[in-house]
Order: sequence, then C-alpha cells, then structure tokens
Amino acid sequence: MWLAEAVSDVLRFPHWLRWVPDWYPGAGREPSQRSVLWEACWVPWLPELFSAPALAQIQDRLQREELDTVPYYHGFLTGEFDALIRSFVGEPEVHYPVRGRVKGERAFAAYAAATKAWLEERDASIDDIGLLRTERRAVGEAILHLDGEGESADLPVAIASDRRPDGRMEEVRVYYSSWPLTGRHANRPPVLQPDPDLRPADVMGDYQRALATGDLEAALAAFEPGGYAREPAGTDYVHRGPAGLREFFEWLFSNHGGIPLEHCSVTDDGRTCALEYNVVRWGENELPPEAGVAIYVRGETGKLAAARIYDDVDPPVGAPA
Repeated sequence: MWLAEAVSDVLRFPHWLRWVPDWYPGAGREPSQRSVLWEACWVPWLPELFSAPALAQIQDRLQREELDTVPYYHGFLTGEFDALIRSFVGEPEVHYPVRGRVKGERAFAAYAAATKAWLEERDASIDDIGLLRTERRAVGEAILHLDGEGESADLPVAIASDRRPDGRMEEVRVYYSSWPLTGRHANRPPVLQPDPDLRPADVMGDYQRALATGDLEAALAAFEPGGYAREPAGTDYVHRGPAGLREFFEWLFSNHGGIPLEHCSVTDDGRTCALEYNVVRWGENELPPEAGVAIYVRGETGKLAAARIYDDVDPPVGAPA
C-alpha cells in the first residue's frame, strides 16, 4: 500500500520532475569500439524479480534472448519498483549527483517514479555501452539520448554497484556531469572516503602519477597511438591520437601543475579498470573534494586505449584552444 501511495504522491506533484533533469546519466565508448550487446547488459536488477511481460518488453528493446541482469534505466521504465527494491540486500541506497543519497524504500520508490517519468518525458533512448564486473562490484556505462523539452542531449553516465555474490546490491553510486543538461557544473561532494592503501597497478599507476604531477610526456606515454580520452562533458569532447591527447593534457596541466586524486575504490578485471576518486586540487588551485569515477581500458599493448571521465568539476582554466 505504501508503495502505491509514494508513487502516487510523486506523480501528483510536478516539483519532483523539476529536479530530476538536474541529475540523470549516460556515457560511452566510441561507436566503433563498443562492446557487443552481451557485454553491455549491466548493473543491476535481478531478472527473476520482474514479471514476464516486463522482461519481454526489455528483451525487445535489447534485441536479445536472455537476461542475466536487467540494465539500470530499463528497470525503471518497467514501472515494477518492487522488483528494483528487492534487488537490494537491505534497504535501497542510491547516491546520485546534486541531491545526494536516497535511502529507504519510500524514498527509493519516489526516486524511481520520478526517474521513470523523466525518461518518458524526454523520450529517452538508452545506449548501454559496457560492463566491468568483479565478485563484489559492477561498474557500467551508458549514454542517455534525450529529446523533448525543446532540445536534445547525449548524457554519459557511469554507475557503480557494490554487490553480494548472489547479485543483490548493497548500494549504487551514479556519476555524470550536469554540463550536457544545463551547460554548467554542479560540483559534487565526496561519495566515498579515500583509501591510502590503494595502489593502481601497471599502466594505471604510471598514468595516475603523471596526472598528479602534471607530467605531460608521461601522461601521453601511457596511451596507445590510437588511444583517446573523453571529458565528462560528453561525446562531443573526445581527444584522440597523439596530437589530440597532447592538446588535451596541455590544457589539463595549464594551471601550473597536475590533478592529484584521492583514490577511493579500484575495480579491475585485467582489461578494464574503474577508479572512484575525489578531486582535491587542479594545478595551483586547491578544490573542495569532489567525487568522480574514471574508466580506463587497456589495449593490446597494455597501454591505455581509452580513458572516460565522469565527474562535474568546474575547471579553473579556460576551454582548450
């Protein structure tokens, strides 16, 4: 009964819909490098909790025959919020930009209803890009293609979920930049605390040291010749190849120094690594700690083929020339 009442309350008051566009997500690999659909089926809902009609609807959208998980936004679009709630170990807990934490069944039901309404209002299509999954955590990427409200936008998102071996979730953390939606940044406080014992390995460690110290040549050396970096602002901000990356990192380091990160969690399957972090300084500017995640993909040489960044830091430098 309470679930129906919560959903009804949200849909009755349009002020919920006014804050939703300040947050929601999507992100992606370049089209030529996208994973096959099997890899793209990502975080986090459990298929066995949904009705047969809802699963059929999702399968039609994904054009596949089996589901090992129900993708994040597709789950909201089913409207079966009780299935979403039961995908958590205990009380639902979601952290998302601008509004912070959603915790508890009533709050989550309101959040789910507002998300569904916003996706439908913006006529959203969802491009699920990739999944990094270990025993205790899954990190997925997608792009939300949004229309309606007089304009369109492509919104990259990354979603991390801490989970149990049976697939049920403990909490979800959503990362994206508000820039594609609003044309401005909404700096985000930390979600996780730094872990001083985290030491990214191999090329990941090399790259993080170069980023922290502002070592241009070392940062470039971490990438394959055809590698690319994508800014949080979205798919129009991709820097590819030696020349594109040099221009990008020259801009990043133009504030008289590097960008040291507080490392909070590392999820690594040997090919792809997700680093959740806090930004605390950009060159000579000290910043209030701000949450983000970056996805790094190793290429055949072991160097970086891709770096995709999800945070909402307002750069203390001008736009790249």
